[in-house]
Amino acid sequence: MSAETPAVPGRDEHYLRVIRRNFRAWRGERPFWAGLFVILGGLPIAYFPYANLQIGHLTLAMATTAGAGSLIIGVLLVVLGVSLWFQKHVRTFAGVAAILLGLVSLPVSNLGGFLIGFLLALVGGAMAVSWAPGEPQEPQPVAAPEATAEQYDAPAGALQAEPDAENDLSGTSPANGANGRHSAG
Repeated sequence: MSAETPAVPGRDEHYLRVIRRNFRAWRGERPFWAGLFVILGGLPIAYFPYANLQIGHLTLAMATTAGAGSLIIGVLLVVLGVSLWFQKHVRTFAGVAAILLGLVSLPVSNLGGFLIGFLLALVGGAMAVSWAPGEPQEPQPVAAPEATAEQYDAPAGALQAEPDAENDLSGTSPANGANGRHSAG
């Protein structure tokens, strides 16, 4: 293989580059970041009520009477985040549900996982509701070659009006000699 031979995409590339390109294409077709924020919001909400913090010989337990409610809210947020990744058509429902679950986590789960899970769930839910699928790119039409003076049967030094010159309302067409450069004063 010589230096001038171009690499064939997908075959002659490193496998990590191919995986990265495929992941980037997959990520671009769905509300990926919204799902990630919702998942990350569900983790502290579910974790903190069951966490035991060790400070020296002191054990600090964050357990509340609503520990089961915190676990349910956290697991539901994680499921909603995963559903945003794999079923993008439920983005509005999942976004509104994530916002509502984040709000419910304030009184139920230690201020929504000490406001960390609450804020992540709200931001992820808002991103999911506002996400819209992109329009597929249409192929660009091939531009026609520019017309020359010979095509209009005009003398070589004469200015010719474009076919749309009568629709030009700006007064800066080449037909009247004003191209907009010195028209301000």
